[in-house]
Amino acid sequence: MRINMDFQQRVVIETETQDWIDSPANGVQRRMLDREAAESGRATTVVRFAPDSFFPPHTHTGGEEYLVLDGTFSDESGDYGQGMYVRNPIGSTHRPHTEGGCTILVKLCQMDAADQENVHIDTTKADGWRAGAAEGISVRDLHTYGTERVSLSRWQPGTRYEAHGHPGGEEILVLDGSLADEHGHYPKGTWLRMPPGSHHAPFSDEGCTLYVKTGHLAGGEAA
Repeated sequence: MRINMDFQQRVVIETETQDWIDSPANGVQRRMLDREAAESGRATTVVRFAPDSFFPPHTHTGGEEYLVLDGTFSDESGDYGQGMYVRNPIGSTHRPHTEGGCTILVKLCQMDAADQENVHIDTTKADGWRAGAAEGISVRDLHTYGTERVSLSRWQPGTRYEAHGHPGGEEILVLDGSLADEHGHYPKGTWLRMPPGSHHAPFSDEGCTLYVKTGHLAGGEAA
């Protein structure tokens, strides 16, 4: 199984229109965005856990990054509600579970071996936001390593960002509201992956909140 593994291609997926696919774990379903193999390797996925569901204990040989989209996601290190951003580095082990159910965006096997920082950030707190690169944009930095930058970005209604490029690529999940650019309109739940060297001039008429990752696709593999 290989899904959207050519990082030189632009990908747009409205995740909320996708069917849920059962995982090997009872009560856990997925919407697959990119994936190297059926149950191993690099993957970007929206995962839904039913109440009282869990995954067996496992080790993340390539690291794990996730953002809780709704509900509460738990493991031995704590309980993580909506808006929590977590990075479990390469070699980390846990048994994820949920009592009331949850949905997360999760990225697997996409970390540098030298990036061993454990990250736990509650993005619902008011502190930590700064002015962005254009008027009407505020940014909450989540993680930086090498050329990789991960953040949340809030856009006020009517915000426009001048045309700019992404030499290392860009990945976006629209968390609320909607985003647009010269290529199309992206409602809540849309996942975009733009290749290294791409350019666009994004704007938001109604305002939006975005998960944004940049600088992590240069040198990516082709399908």
